[in-house]
Amino acid sequence: MTAPIEGKFELGTDGPNVVLVGLDGSRTSWRATAWAVGLARRQGSKLVVVHVHKPSASGSLAPGLAGAMSTVATEVAEELEHYLVSRADELGVPLRFISVVGDPWTELTRAADELRADIVVVGASESAGHRIIGSLAGRLVRAGRWPVSVVP
Repeated sequence: MTAPIEGKFELGTDGPNVVLVGLDGSRTSWRATAWAVGLARRQGSKLVVVHVHKPSASGSLAPGLAGAMSTVATEVAEELEHYLVSRADELGVPLRFISVVGDPWTELTRAADELRADIVVVGASESAGHRIIGSLAGRLVRAGRWPVSVVP
């Protein structure tokens, strides 16, 4: 027999308040974003979309190419933000878009901690390299700070 739970439950506060999803433009990250939108809409949660652009190894690029790649990455982030924010009402969720440059794991964990995310949603890795260094999803799960949903 289990002991009764001490205290009271608060009605109306069930489920996640902040759903954070990583969007890098891959097929699986778009599916993860669609799943996160549905979750946020059903739960009445805020949706935070985090786009992380990995910095290029500018030392190994031809002069001027690093700047062009940075410009393209900024334009891609702006297009993603415009697309999502302009459709937020249609999607039925309050949406915040964050774009940062850095390591995806570092930036997603930082955003999840700062925003007190109740769940982190990411797409499954499509890269063979994750077998060597571990997938982003696996690293997020091992961090053990929030529930993590991995969308195939």
